Amino acid sequence: MKTTPWHARLALTLALLLPVYFAVAALGTKFGLWDWKTGLLTLTMSAGPIVLGAVALFALISLVVTLWRKPRTGWKLALLALLVPVAIVGMLGYIRSEAAQIPPIHDIATDLSDPPRFSDEVLAARQAASANPLNDYQVPLGELEPWRGRAAELAKLSHAEIIAQSYPDLAPLPLGAASPAEGVEAVAAAMREIGLSDVSTDPATGHVEGVAETFWFGFKDDVVVRVGDDRIDFRSVSRVGLSDLGANAARIAELRSKVQQRLDR
Repeated sequence: MKTTPWHARLALTLALLLPVYFAVAALGTKFGLWDWKTGLLTLTMSAGPIVLGAVALFALISLVVTLWRKPRTGWKLALLALLVPVAIVGMLGYIRSEAAQIPPIHDIATDLSDPPRFSDEVLAARQAASANPLNDYQVPLGELEPWRGRAAELAKLSHAEIIAQSYPDLAPLPLGAASPAEGVEAVAAAMREIGLSDVSTDPATGHVEGVAETFWFGFKDDVVVRVGDDRIDFRSVSRVGLSDLGANAARIAELRSKVQQRLDR
């Protein structure tokens, strides 16, 4: 009776635990076991490649040993164990290449000269969370501390210029025949529909606010919408991180579409 080598079984076990490792790193951040820098930067981005490399090396050694020694049992397990970290590295590489095409900003709005402003309550929540500062859209990135020395190719461009170049399809939503009150109601309902929490409205100013939260890491983004007499403007800002990987622009596009659908009924 042929027995599968212990090292091949161990290699496969370690490989199958890799998704668990990354899930724990993310969910631990979400549930407050550690801060986002530990979960994302340390456990995922710094230690993650080391863990992947160690498991891949062990699986490779196991594969070579099983192929070298007769009766060569267990090589399929060792090969599968090797393919798991390789697949994860490939996926992370793809995400990184896609991220490289996205500007490293985290504050997106449809009004580039006068973006919607957050309420004092949201500003207090952002301050309590040590969130990213809200910067003037007209100031070049090179003059702002978070980007100083990090985005040399964008140093001369402001948020307004980068948003206009990178997301040309984002635009205010015409209110049309709807009243501002109907617009506020449509925005609040659309926010809830796409999963935002803590949705609040201020009919007097036409402002609607909500909070978006990512599934894995629990990163929170603040969203504010300003309903005027003839148009609706949107803004979405991440609390932490330098680049939002395009999440805020995508959220605005989705929210804008949902609001438009409700106004067109």
